[in-house]
Amino acid sequence: MLNRLFSVAVLTALAIPALAAAQDAPKPPPPPMTASGGLKSLHAQVRGFIIRAAESMPEEHYAFKPTPDVRSFGELLGHIANTQYNFCTPVRKVANPNKDNLEKTATTKAALAAALKESFAFCDPAYDMADAGLTEMVMWGQREVAAGYTLTFNVTHNNEHYGNIVTYMRLKGLVPPSSEPRR
Repeated sequence: MLNRLFSVAVLTALAIPALAAAQDAPKPPPPPMTASGGLKSLHAQVRGFIIRAAESMPEEHYAFKPTPDVRSFGELLGHIANTQYNFCTPVRKVANPNKDNLEKTATTKAALAAALKESFAFCDPAYDMADAGLTEMVMWGQREVAAGYTLTFNVTHNNEHYGNIVTYMRLKGLVPPSSEPRR
């Protein structure tokens, strides 16, 4: 019994420095961020912020307009959904599946949240391309542009309107998702 306790004590004494050294070892750096990976990351970030904002805003505030000449909160979400399809359709090289003006036809919180999620789900595959795909030329309206241009424009547009969403939420006494404590 004494031999067993002595063996455990010796092994423990030897293991502690090894465990401490392993904790102090530097962590390897994260992999390099590529252009396409960075764009995908930015898309995912604003996607999460907008969807969480849509879910956390009470339905009675979906008609809220800070001033009469701007979109309501709900119209803003419908506008984001509409434009997601317009930006991502040429990159995905498919017909635009959105046949509605979601800014006008989706009027409830449930309908707008669903339309928004569907538009992001439609765009997500466009952001899965490698760096070389960003320079591929696509037709956007009547103009030939790089696929990376339309995807960057989409992320920029979404961030612009997320800024509007932040203001709407703050005016209603709510904390926007980007200001919440990290999960």
